[in-house]
Amino acid sequence: MRKEDKSRLIDVLTEQIKESNYFYITDASDLNCEITNQLRRLCFKQNIQMKMVKNSLLKKAMERSGRDFSPLYEVLNGHTAVLFSETGSAPARLIQEFRQKTKNPKPLFKGAYIEESFYIGEEQLDALANLKTKNELIGDIIALLQSPALNVISALQSGGGKLAGIVKTLSER
Repeated sequence: MRKEDKSRLIDVLTEQIKESNYFYITDASDLNCEITNQLRRLCFKQNIQMKMVKNSLLKKAMERSGRDFSPLYEVLNGHTAVLFSETGSAPARLIQEFRQKTKNPKPLFKGAYIEESFYIGEEQLDALANLKTKNELIGDIIALLQSPALNVISALQSGGGKLAGIVKTLSER
């Protein structure tokens, strides 16, 4: 690869890293062409961008991004694929789904950057897959906020006849 091509690739990766709050680093080695294409199709369907990159180029892009990604430098070995996403848990769910579907232990989870937090090691994958998205959290909060108001309204509606009876009894006394 020519020096100009490497520089251009580093610039593209740097921009993606700057714009993304969520990316995963995986090891997709030992996957044949057919299985790799299945993984790419699944990524495309779920709006996740997958890039196979050289570790040295990815490290340079991370250094140029202006953020401190030093905890992820230790996982930059072997074959590396980067998954860029718009949600924090989507790539983890994709990896788990793909493993179950293909009965293959790959892609291996190396590490992730999610909202200024670093997750390193295969044991973190389950926790990441169970993360709720921003919209799911907002929905949960709205449901919790509506619950007390709904309880009061239903109590007032069901007790309307009782309340009228009590007021009538008190007025008669």
